Amino acid sequence: MHDPQSRDAFQRVDKVQLARRFGAAAHRYDAHAQFQQEVGQALLAMMPAGSSLTGALPEAGLDLGCGTGFFLPALADRCQRLHGLDLAPGMLAQAAQRGCGALLLCGDAEQLPFADQSLDWVFSSLALQWCERPAQAFAELCRVLKPGGQLLFSTLLSDSLWQLREAWRTVDERPHVNRFLSLPQLRRALSDGGFPAPELACQTWSLAYPELNGLLRDLKGIGASQINDGRQPGLGNRQRLLRLGEAYEQYRQPNGLLAASYQVCLGRLVRQ
Repeated sequence: MHDPQSRDAFQRVDKVQLARRFGAAAHRYDAHAQFQQEVGQALLAMMPAGSSLTGALPEAGLDLGCGTGFFLPALADRCQRLHGLDLAPGMLAQAAQRGCGALLLCGDAEQLPFADQSLDWVFSSLALQWCERPAQAFAELCRVLKPGGQLLFSTLLSDSLWQLREAWRTVDERPHVNRFLSLPQLRRALSDGGFPAPELACQTWSLAYPELNGLLRDLKGIGASQINDGRQPGLGNRQRLLRLGEAYEQYRQPNGLLAASYQVCLGRLVRQ
Protein backbone atom coordinates (compact mmCIF):
# COMPACT_ATOMS: atom_id res chain seq x y z
CA MET A 1 0.00 0.00 0.00
CA HIS A 2 1.24 3.52 -0.74
CA ASP A 3 2.17 6.01 1.97
CA PRO A 4 -1.00 7.57 3.42
CA GLN A 5 0.57 10.98 2.87
CA SER A 6 0.16 10.37 -0.89
CA ARG A 7 -3.61 10.34 -0.52
CA ASP A 8 -4.01 13.91 -1.72
CA ALA A 9 -7.38 15.61 -1.73
CA PHE A 10 -9.20 15.35 -5.04
CA GLN A 11 -11.72 18.00 -4.01
CA ARG A 12 -12.76 20.15 -1.10
CA VAL A 13 -16.19 19.32 0.29
CA ASP A 14 -18.02 21.13 3.07
CA LYS A 15 -19.29 17.93 4.67
CA VAL A 16 -21.43 19.73 7.23
CA GLN A 17 -23.25 21.49 4.41
CA LEU A 18 -23.35 18.28 2.36
CA ALA A 19 -24.96 16.38 5.24
CA ARG A 20 -27.44 19.20 5.74
CA ARG A 21 -28.46 19.23 2.08
CA PHE A 22 -28.92 15.49 1.82
CA GLY A 23 -30.70 15.41 5.15
CA ALA A 24 -33.11 18.12 4.04
CA ALA A 25 -33.85 16.12 0.88
CA ALA A 26 -34.37 12.81 2.70
CA HIS A 27 -38.17 12.93 2.80
CA ARG A 28 -38.43 13.40 -0.97
CA TYR A 29 -35.24 11.64 -2.06
CA ASP A 30 -36.74 8.34 -3.25
CA ALA A 31 -39.24 10.12 -5.51
CA HIS A 32 -36.34 11.71 -7.44
CA ALA A 33 -33.89 8.81 -7.28
CA GLN A 34 -34.88 6.45 -10.09
CA PHE A 35 -31.38 6.60 -11.58
CA GLN A 36 -29.77 5.96 -8.19
CA GLN A 37 -32.09 3.01 -7.60
CA GLU A 38 -31.30 1.51 -11.02
CA VAL A 39 -27.56 1.74 -10.40
CA GLY A 40 -27.97 0.19 -6.96
CA GLN A 41 -29.98 -2.69 -8.41
CA ALA A 42 -27.24 -3.32 -10.98
CA LEU A 43 -24.67 -3.39 -8.17
CA LEU A 44 -26.86 -5.67 -6.06
CA ALA A 45 -27.03 -8.11 -8.98
CA MET A 46 -23.22 -8.40 -8.81
CA MET A 47 -23.37 -9.45 -5.16
CA PRO A 48 -23.08 -13.12 -4.21
CA ALA A 49 -26.06 -14.83 -2.65
CA GLY A 50 -26.44 -14.52 1.09
CA SER A 51 -25.05 -17.88 2.23
CA SER A 52 -21.59 -19.25 1.55
CA LEU A 53 -20.72 -22.71 0.30
CA THR A 54 -20.90 -23.92 3.90
CA GLY A 55 -24.42 -22.54 4.25
CA ALA A 56 -23.39 -19.98 6.88
CA LEU A 57 -24.29 -16.33 6.49
CA PRO A 58 -21.41 -13.83 6.59
CA GLU A 59 -21.18 -12.31 10.04
CA ALA A 60 -21.23 -8.57 9.27
CA GLY A 61 -21.98 -6.34 6.30
CA LEU A 62 -22.15 -2.60 5.69
CA ASP A 63 -24.19 -0.38 3.39
CA LEU A 64 -21.85 2.61 3.12
CA GLY A 65 -23.75 5.76 2.23
CA CYS A 66 -27.05 4.01 2.86
CA GLY A 67 -29.12 7.19 2.40
CA THR A 68 -32.80 6.52 2.97
CA GLY A 69 -32.07 2.82 3.42
CA PHE A 70 -33.61 1.81 0.09
CA PHE A 71 -31.30 -1.23 -0.21
CA LEU A 72 -31.19 -2.23 3.45
CA PRO A 73 -34.08 -4.75 3.21
CA ALA A 74 -32.40 -6.51 0.27
CA LEU A 75 -29.08 -6.60 2.11
CA ALA A 76 -30.46 -7.71 5.47
CA ASP A 77 -30.64 -11.40 4.53
CA ARG A 78 -27.05 -11.45 3.26
CA CYS A 79 -25.37 -11.25 6.66
CA GLN A 80 -26.06 -11.89 10.33
CA ARG A 81 -25.50 -8.26 11.35
CA LEU A 82 -26.12 -5.39 8.94
CA HIS A 83 -24.84 -1.86 9.43
CA GLY A 84 -25.96 1.23 7.54
CA LEU A 85 -23.71 4.29 7.62
CA ASP A 86 -24.40 7.74 6.24
CA LEU A 87 -23.04 11.25 6.65
CA ALA A 88 -26.50 12.80 6.98
CA PRO A 89 -28.56 12.27 10.16
CA GLY A 90 -31.68 13.20 8.19
CA MET A 91 -31.08 10.30 5.82
CA LEU A 92 -30.59 7.91 8.72
CA ALA A 93 -33.88 9.04 10.26
CA GLN A 94 -35.59 8.10 7.01
CA ALA A 95 -33.70 4.79 6.85
CA ALA A 96 -34.84 3.92 10.38
CA GLN A 97 -38.40 3.72 9.07
CA ARG A 98 -37.48 0.70 6.89
CA GLY A 99 -37.65 -1.51 9.98
CA CYS A 100 -35.14 -4.07 8.70
CA GLY A 101 -33.08 -4.31 11.87
CA ALA A 102 -29.92 -2.69 10.53
CA LEU A 103 -27.70 -0.85 12.99
CA LEU A 104 -27.61 2.74 11.69
CA LEU A 105 -24.55 4.90 12.25
CA CYS A 106 -23.68 8.48 11.34
CA GLY A 107 -20.16 8.65 10.00
CA ASP A 108 -17.69 9.49 7.25
CA ALA A 109 -16.36 7.05 4.66
CA GLU A 110 -12.90 8.52 5.17
CA GLN A 111 -12.97 7.68 8.92
CA LEU A 112 -15.01 4.50 9.30
CA PRO A 113 -16.14 3.70 12.88
CA PHE A 114 -15.31 0.00 12.62
CA ALA A 115 -12.51 -2.17 13.95
CA ASP A 116 -9.84 -3.59 11.67
CA GLN A 117 -10.94 -6.67 9.71
CA SER A 118 -14.44 -6.62 11.19
CA LEU A 119 -16.63 -6.72 8.06
CA ASP A 120 -17.25 -9.52 5.57
CA TRP A 121 -18.56 -7.23 2.83
CA VAL A 122 -19.30 -3.61 2.05
CA PHE A 123 -21.96 -2.42 -0.39
CA SER A 124 -21.69 1.23 -1.45
CA SER A 125 -23.70 2.69 -4.31
CA LEU A 126 -23.14 6.25 -5.55
CA ALA A 127 -21.69 7.54 -2.30
CA LEU A 128 -17.90 7.51 -2.68
CA GLN A 129 -17.90 10.38 -5.21
CA TRP A 130 -18.51 12.76 -2.28
CA CYS A 131 -15.18 11.93 -0.63
CA GLU A 132 -12.46 14.55 -0.44
CA ARG A 133 -9.72 11.91 -0.51
CA PRO A 134 -10.93 8.84 -2.40
CA ALA A 135 -7.73 6.89 -1.70
CA GLN A 136 -8.24 7.46 2.03
CA ALA A 137 -11.78 6.08 1.77
CA PHE A 138 -10.56 2.98 -0.05
CA ALA A 139 -7.78 2.54 2.52
CA GLU A 140 -10.41 2.63 5.26
CA LEU A 141 -12.48 0.04 3.40
CA CYS A 142 -9.41 -2.15 3.03
CA ARG A 143 -8.73 -1.78 6.76
CA VAL A 144 -12.19 -2.82 7.95
CA LEU A 145 -12.69 -5.73 5.55
CA LYS A 146 -11.62 -9.19 6.57
CA PRO A 147 -9.11 -10.95 4.29
CA GLY A 148 -11.22 -12.34 1.48
CA GLY A 149 -13.94 -9.81 2.23
CA GLN A 150 -15.64 -8.09 -0.69
CA LEU A 151 -16.22 -4.48 -1.63
CA LEU A 152 -19.01 -3.82 -4.10
CA PHE A 153 -19.25 -0.19 -5.11
CA SER A 154 -20.53 2.16 -7.77
CA THR A 155 -19.40 5.72 -8.31
CA LEU A 156 -19.74 8.50 -10.88
CA LEU A 157 -16.97 9.25 -13.35
CA SER A 158 -15.87 12.48 -14.95
CA ASP A 159 -18.13 12.40 -18.01
CA SER A 160 -21.28 12.41 -15.88
CA LEU A 161 -23.73 15.21 -16.73
CA TRP A 162 -21.41 16.51 -19.44
CA GLN A 163 -24.36 18.02 -21.30
CA LEU A 164 -25.30 20.15 -18.29
CA ARG A 165 -21.68 21.18 -17.77
CA GLU A 166 -21.29 22.25 -21.41
CA ALA A 167 -24.59 24.14 -21.40
CA TRP A 168 -23.56 26.07 -18.29
CA ARG A 169 -20.31 27.11 -19.99
CA THR A 170 -22.32 29.13 -22.49
CA VAL A 171 -23.80 31.07 -19.57
CA ASP A 172 -20.72 31.65 -17.38
CA GLU A 173 -17.38 30.13 -16.44
CA ARG A 174 -18.33 29.24 -12.87
CA PRO A 175 -18.59 25.59 -11.78
CA HIS A 176 -22.19 24.38 -11.62
CA VAL A 177 -21.67 20.62 -11.94
CA ASN A 178 -19.63 18.60 -9.47
CA ARG A 179 -16.28 17.20 -10.53
CA PHE A 180 -15.83 13.43 -10.50
CA LEU A 181 -12.80 11.19 -10.88
CA SER A 182 -11.71 9.99 -14.29
CA LEU A 183 -11.25 6.23 -14.65
CA PRO A 184 -7.42 6.48 -14.40
CA GLN A 185 -7.78 8.62 -11.27
CA LEU A 186 -10.15 6.07 -9.76
CA ARG A 187 -7.75 3.21 -10.50
CA ARG A 188 -4.94 5.16 -8.81
CA ALA A 189 -7.11 5.87 -5.76
CA LEU A 190 -7.98 2.17 -5.49
CA SER A 191 -4.33 1.16 -5.80
CA ASP A 192 -3.23 3.73 -3.23
CA GLY A 193 -5.98 2.49 -0.93
CA GLY A 194 -4.89 -1.13 -1.10
CA PHE A 195 -6.86 -2.59 -4.02
CA PRO A 196 -4.30 -3.12 -6.82
CA ALA A 197 -5.37 -4.15 -10.32
CA PRO A 198 -9.11 -3.79 -9.68
CA GLU A 199 -11.67 -5.27 -12.04
CA LEU A 200 -14.01 -2.45 -12.98
CA ALA A 201 -16.92 -2.10 -15.38
CA CYS A 202 -18.04 1.23 -16.80
CA GLN A 203 -21.55 1.90 -18.03
CA THR A 204 -23.40 4.96 -19.28
CA TRP A 205 -26.90 5.61 -17.99
CA SER A 206 -28.88 7.71 -20.44
CA LEU A 207 -31.75 9.68 -18.96
CA ALA A 208 -34.29 11.81 -20.81
CA TYR A 209 -36.49 14.69 -19.73
CA PRO A 210 -39.24 16.63 -21.52
CA GLU A 211 -37.73 19.86 -20.19
CA LEU A 212 -34.53 20.86 -18.41
CA ASN A 213 -36.44 21.72 -15.24
CA GLY A 214 -37.07 18.00 -14.73
CA LEU A 215 -33.35 17.29 -14.49
CA LEU A 216 -32.74 20.28 -12.23
CA ARG A 217 -35.63 19.22 -9.96
CA ASP A 218 -34.20 15.72 -9.64
CA LEU A 219 -30.75 17.06 -8.73
CA LYS A 220 -32.27 19.34 -6.12
CA GLY A 221 -34.66 16.62 -4.94
CA ILE A 222 -31.83 14.26 -4.01
CA GLY A 223 -29.73 17.02 -2.43
CA ALA A 224 -27.04 16.80 -5.13
CA SER A 225 -26.90 20.51 -5.92
CA GLN A 226 -23.86 20.72 -3.66
CA ILE A 227 -20.89 22.14 -5.57
CA ASN A 228 -17.52 20.74 -4.58
CA ASP A 229 -14.32 22.76 -4.12
CA GLY A 230 -16.18 24.98 -1.71
CA ARG A 231 -17.93 27.15 -4.31
CA GLN A 232 -21.72 27.28 -4.28
CA PRO A 233 -22.92 29.58 -7.07
CA GLY A 234 -26.37 28.02 -7.03
CA LEU A 235 -28.64 27.57 -10.00
CA GLY A 236 -28.79 31.28 -10.75
CA ASN A 237 -31.48 33.80 -11.46
CA ARG A 238 -34.32 33.43 -13.89
CA GLN A 239 -32.55 35.10 -16.81
CA ARG A 240 -29.52 32.86 -16.47
CA LEU A 241 -31.73 29.77 -16.22
CA LEU A 242 -33.47 30.79 -19.42
CA ARG A 243 -30.08 31.06 -21.13
CA LEU A 244 -29.15 27.65 -19.74
CA GLY A 245 -32.36 26.17 -21.13
CA GLU A 246 -31.65 27.64 -24.56
CA ALA A 247 -28.12 26.22 -24.53
CA TYR A 248 -29.37 22.79 -23.45
CA GLU A 249 -31.74 22.57 -26.42
CA GLN A 250 -28.88 21.26 -28.57
CA TYR A 251 -29.21 17.99 -26.61
CA ARG A 252 -32.86 17.45 -27.51
CA GLN A 253 -33.20 14.06 -29.19
CA PRO A 254 -35.31 13.05 -32.20
CA ASN A 255 -37.91 11.67 -29.77
CA GLY A 256 -38.35 15.19 -28.41
CA LEU A 257 -36.68 14.53 -25.05
CA LEU A 258 -33.58 16.18 -23.61
CA ALA A 259 -30.64 13.86 -23.00
CA ALA A 260 -28.75 13.66 -19.71
CA SER A 261 -26.13 11.00 -19.15
CA TYR A 262 -24.16 9.59 -16.24
CA GLN A 263 -20.92 7.63 -16.54
CA VAL A 264 -20.92 5.00 -13.81
CA CYS A 265 -18.17 2.68 -12.66
CA LEU A 266 -19.12 -0.54 -10.87
CA GLY A 267 -16.58 -2.68 -9.08
CA ARG A 268 -16.45 -5.94 -7.15
CA LEU A 269 -13.17 -6.21 -5.30
CA VAL A 270 -11.70 -8.74 -2.90
CA ARG A 271 -9.56 -7.69 0.04
CA GLN A 272 -6.28 -9.61 -0.08
